[in-house]
Amino acid sequence: MAREVTLQRKLTFTALAWLVAFLLFFPILWTILTSFKTEAEAIASPPTIIPTWTLENYFEVQARSDYFRHFFNSVWISVGSTLIALLIGIPSAWAMAFTPTKRTKDVLMWMLSTKMMPAVGVLVPMYLIFRDTGLLDTVWGLVIILTLINLPIVIWMLYTYFREIPVDILEAARMDGAILWKELIFVLVPMAVPGIASTLLLNIILAWNEAFWTINLTASKAAPLTAFISSFSSPQGLFWAKLSAASTLAIAPILVLGWLSQRQLVRGLTFGAVK
Repeated sequence: MAREVTLQRKLTFTALAWLVAFLLFFPILWTILTSFKTEAEAIASPPTIIPTWTLENYFEVQARSDYFRHFFNSVWISVGSTLIALLIGIPSAWAMAFTPTKRTKDVLMWMLSTKMMPAVGVLVPMYLIFRDTGLLDTVWGLVIILTLINLPIVIWMLYTYFREIPVDILEAARMDGAILWKELIFVLVPMAVPGIASTLLLNIILAWNEAFWTINLTASKAAPLTAFISSFSSPQGLFWAKLSAASTLAIAPILVLGWLSQRQLVRGLTFGAVK
């Protein structure tokens, strides 16, 4: 018998959930509020909570650096790297989930171990490779590097989702004459749509927020929004109001995407958790 939950218990957990959500969202809220302040208000002590609601910072940010050029670079880099990772990850995860060998777990752990290595440890060789191959400061160069970075996460997530799909369904498709690519496209992918969608959304967010490689492997031509934000840090000091305006412009698209797709993202992340 399920335990009865009292009204007081519901209200307590609801209040705690809202408190945790507010604490997590507070840095973003403070950044947005600071973007509408003057520089004097941004560095005031004690801090001012209610800004003067000026748009001067946004106009100066756009005048100094073309926001939309950086925005479209971020879109191409994040979406492109995620789609290529999915094209590689879906067949790889299928092979590991439905035709495993005695080395499958070792390969999965090796891929996961690559995420534990500090990125700065391979910066010099990657920079030299990109320089010699002409990929430095190009959108395709960043697409390639972010595909390689996020591929282990893509394969691990898809492998977990595919393991929840009954093998009998795939065997029935083979008995009906489905060849390998038809089995993948018409049987496996439709059944794993929630998992694939959540993998797609999560990796777009990870690629969008990637700063280390996008800053070190670009200069101006392929600079995404992460480089756009870092350009407002200068030797003369930090202009907090303008930096907050640039940060707000950079995070706004991904916040909207996360808000609109939160149900699909949660559904995919809990795929197979409840039987």
